[in-house]
Amino acid sequence: MDKNTIIGFSLIGLILLGFWQLNKPNEKEVLAQKRYNDSIALVQQVKVQAETAINKTATVSNDSTIETDTAAISSSFGDFSASAKGEEKFYTLENELIKLTISSKGGRIYSAQLKNYKTHDTLPLMLFDAEESSMGFTLVTKNNRVLNSKDLYFEPVSTVTKDASGNQTLIMRLKTTGTAYMDFAYTLPTKNYMLSFGIKANGMNAVMPAGINSLDMQWSSKIRQQEMSRSTENRYAAIEYKYVADDVEKLSESKNEEKELPNKVKWIAFKDQFFSSILIANQDFTSATLKSEVEENETSKFLKAYKAEMTVAFDPTGKVPTTFQLFLGPNQYKILSNYDKELPTDSKLKLNQIIPLGWAIFGWVNRYAIIPMFNLFSQFMSNFGLIILLMTIAIKLVLSPLTYKSYISSAKMRVLKPEIDEINARIPAEKAAERQKATMELYGKVGVSPLSGCLPSLLQMPILIALFNFFPASIELRQQSFLWAKDLSSYDAIFTWSTHIPLIGNHISLFCVLMTITSVLYTHLNMASSGGQEQIPGMKWMMYLMPVAFMFMFNDYASGLSYYYFIATLFSVIQTYIIRATVDEKKLLAQLHAKRASNAKKPAKKGGFMDRLEKMQREQQKAVKGKK
Repeated sequence: MDKNTIIGFSLIGLILLGFWQLNKPNEKEVLAQKRYNDSIALVQQVKVQAETAINKTATVSNDSTIETDTAAISSSFGDFSASAKGEEKFYTLENELIKLTISSKGGRIYSAQLKNYKTHDTLPLMLFDAEESSMGFTLVTKNNRVLNSKDLYFEPVSTVTKDASGNQTLIMRLKTTGTAYMDFAYTLPTKNYMLSFGIKANGMNAVMPAGINSLDMQWSSKIRQQEMSRSTENRYAAIEYKYVADDVEKLSESKNEEKELPNKVKWIAFKDQFFSSILIANQDFTSATLKSEVEENETSKFLKAYKAEMTVAFDPTGKVPTTFQLFLGPNQYKILSNYDKELPTDSKLKLNQIIPLGWAIFGWVNRYAIIPMFNLFSQFMSNFGLIILLMTIAIKLVLSPLTYKSYISSAKMRVLKPEIDEINARIPAEKAAERQKATMELYGKVGVSPLSGCLPSLLQMPILIALFNFFPASIELRQQSFLWAKDLSSYDAIFTWSTHIPLIGNHISLFCVLMTITSVLYTHLNMASSGGQEQIPGMKWMMYLMPVAFMFMFNDYASGLSYYYFIATLFSVIQTYIIRATVDEKKLLAQLHAKRASNAKKPAKKGGFMDRLEKMQREQQKAVKGKK
């Protein structure tokens, strides 16, 4: 081993040692981790003791043993032993939109059904049912017993009550051996997806240790597959959350991820493509840890498993209740936006940001142009295929000046093609810089800019990308049929097979095929309408291959999106033929020659685009000569 190698290994060792020192946990972090591990061990120990005590009570029959096991339960559950045993019963809160089942075990929401929606195979749409979802709070007693509310039995204070406005309320009570208790109160408003949920203590300071001012909360749920395309639905399903003083963020949609959120969090959303469960803390979550796991079994009825562990403020005396709001409903922009209407700017929930409308300018186009237009047409008709058609016409009319300008630019290049060919014949290909200079001089004399045809197309890109985000995220298109498409939010398969084929999948979507055909036709039309294509023959085939590549990409996407692109491209083809019929190319060439004659009499302007381009060419030629 030589000297340099020894030095290298020594430096690596020093770097690793320094990295270890920088990342070594401090004394406070070590103690916090020890307390956490001790609490976990205590929870496991209490759980085993409680299960043993309950099982013994269920199997013995003589009075002396029952007394012994009652003492064991009292020892394991402390003041909560009064709620350690019970029979699971169910209670219903229901309005026109949603049906909720509340379980006496844990006092939690057992199931949630959205009454106005069905799954892709026409079954009732359940956000969750039975053990697919769980919500509980860690409870600590004075004798250091650590329990969880989801394992204890609640009793209803009364039957479901209804006020004059039709709002339904159910209060589930967790009793103790004394006079202290804890109420879970659920209120479901009429015609609303937002449920109010509150925790109110009564004398719990006599049961719980002194100094308790927060509760650890656990929330988990499995996300069901509700749509026909599993891959598309998976692409939009994720845990999203909003910090109190920040924008909405999310965990990965495509891989397993766990994230600790040290700052205050306003809400956490267990999101699917079109439906979500959003838990909003009125007093904020002081901290949270989120975990998302992707279901690897493609035949499972679940897509992902979400878990969240949060800390919330809690007053054991009962003077200040801990309150939440729980949204269980569709990801519809209008519905989610309405929850911000009466809130001040600094308190807005921004729930509508879970709908992926695109970032920056693409999101603005959707929020301030596409969605208002979509809602406007929806007021006058219910056929969403026709609504998309009207939107396409409106958008194409707005963009028609840009389309016309782009065509005129291509026409100018085309009528100048004989002169470009003359330059190419006069200057050999080996002198590419000189040939390009002569071409740019010709363009400058007649007042033609090669970029003038590109800019209109670039200005249209934000609209095209905005619509790419809009259609797959629009629940309004869900299960809306048009022509042969049964669901405009999913693919419109005309041929299916059992074997999965890479890139194409197991089906062919007709609107996607039509979109590809019209795109190839429009590409051919543009290639034929522009001049000078012989200089870049490889680009010609690439332009034809792009629509074919998009067919594989869009085959599994929403048929409404492919339908829009098909109609939009078809209109572009028609517009091109109409503009071509109205433009006299001989007259256009004469105008260019007249402009060249006019420009020849004027003094040359300095500092323009053509001058800068010519300067760059001269510098390039000088550099080439220097190398030679």
